[in-house]
Amino acid sequence: MRILVVGAGAIGGYFGTRLLNAGRDVTFLVREGRAQRLRENGLTVHTPEGDLHVEKPSLVLSNEITTPFDLIVLSCKAYDLQGAMDSFAPAVGPDTAILPLLNGMAHLDALDARFDSANVLGGQCAIAATLNPQGEVVQMTDMHSMVIGERAGGHSARIEAIGAQLGGCGFDLSVSENVLQSMWDKWVFLATLATGTCLMRAPIRDILAAPGGEEVLRRLFLECQSIAADNDHPPGEATLERARSFFSDRESPMTASMLRDLENDAPIEADHIVGDLIARRRSKVEGASMLEVAYAHLKAYESRRAR
Repeated sequence: MRILVVGAGAIGGYFGTRLLNAGRDVTFLVREGRAQRLRENGLTVHTPEGDLHVEKPSLVLSNEITTPFDLIVLSCKAYDLQGAMDSFAPAVGPDTAILPLLNGMAHLDALDARFDSANVLGGQCAIAATLNPQGEVVQMTDMHSMVIGERAGGHSARIEAIGAQLGGCGFDLSVSENVLQSMWDKWVFLATLATGTCLMRAPIRDILAAPGGEEVLRRLFLECQSIAADNDHPPGEATLERARSFFSDRESPMTASMLRDLENDAPIEADHIVGDLIARRRSKVEGASMLEVAYAHLKAYESRRAR
């Protein structure tokens, strides 16, 4: 199976390297600047278990794509989605499967509008990773999972074949019969983490140490949970219990990557992760909406940054 990984940043670089290390046929679609650095230095991934290095990864520029790929793994930021679709469009054939690992749901609408919706799978990943100043991937914790599935639910020969390719590659893979529920579960969790840590400019442990901090996280989570229920994807009890434990851990140093982006004066996914979630609300909020306050905070940052 020919696999095209769109980008060689933190997410694409990590999972693509894991796939390469397991002998899969992987090519990275990159821009010229990234390609030049990778040609000179190779692709390095620092993990808690040790380093991985690919001396000469297979690279391609968009204008060099001549034939379709079997699987396209898409891991860009939401604000880069349009450009990413333009770049990998030449790699999409009638039987190409597109596996997006973006957060939220709005990207599915954009991909369906651009390509045949039958080509677009559901998927999500959980990993804390970043690029260091040398352009190397740094996995910050031992968490590295991926969930994939057919959006219509159930299993198919296609998803089983893709699962066989992605499985056994050094990260945790699940082939889900209800991948949309997994995507909603992550969205609820991530939106809470992103809005909470960005609004308070602090990791979980420091928010919990602040007067009223625990209540802020609780109210954000309940709002996000309620919107998922509005859309017929309420988190199950096991998911709720994990979230409650996570957001009450007074030793947790966790923040969202959105906070790191904000602190680095970088673009953020305010609309995709928070704004689109609010737009899908159906039930009335009792009292002030913490989620809307957090969204206003993020949009004010974007306005100031643009100015």
